[in-house]
Amino acid sequence: MNPFSLEGRKALVTGANTGIGRAIAVAMGNAGAHVVCAGRSSCDETVAQIRTAGGKAEPLALDFADPMAAKDLFDDMGADILVNNAGIIRRGEALDFTEEDWDAVLDVNLKALFFTTQAFARPLIARGARGAVINIASMLSFQGGIRVASYTAAKHGVSGVTKILANEWAGRGINVNAIAPGYIATNNTAALQADPVRNKAILERIPAGDWGKPEDIGGTAVFLASPAAQYIHGAILNVDGGWLAR
Repeated sequence: MNPFSLEGRKALVTGANTGIGRAIAVAMGNAGAHVVCAGRSSCDETVAQIRTAGGKAEPLALDFADPMAAKDLFDDMGADILVNNAGIIRRGEALDFTEEDWDAVLDVNLKALFFTTQAFARPLIARGARGAVINIASMLSFQGGIRVASYTAAKHGVSGVTKILANEWAGRGINVNAIAPGYIATNNTAALQADPVRNKAILERIPAGDWGKPEDIGGTAVFLASPAAQYIHGAILNVDGGWLAR
């Protein structure tokens, strides 16, 4: 049996419409999972990519502006893999940061993540079934950053929630882990890549010498969801080209 196969599994990937979320959804589809591609924006392109490769996928409209949007989602879905990738960011000096920008980011990036994971785990634990949760953390789960107070707070929170849920659920068959991406070449980082000064500074700090690809995160997510990672609980796995080691 292939320990990295997701055949017979069903995954929900949030924020699957683009970038890292799309790469994770496609990778899981290629590994054999039936993927529910959820997003505030259309995930039709992601679904089409998975289906064209011979996989199984379906779209789902899901907006975490309401952090409880997924509270009743899992009763009949049959999902046993959850990837909490959806997130937003608001920028501003700490002295000028608004309550609205603080609450918006914490609601989507942390509150929604926790209560979505709670809803996912309840039916699995009730029937004694195994499952896997993969949270998307950040380099700012370890570092402070600048001008992103609520995002940094939320991503530190993702690290803590990952660990406490692993403590409570590891013995009940639910693996809870997180991936902390480094600098990944997506549409969200296009401006940084195009800025010769910032791009040079970033590359000089990365021991691998290049930006990561969304597929790097996709492969890591497949591993953490697979039987090969069965004894991994509460890990925050940085996929960063060595950024944090520098």
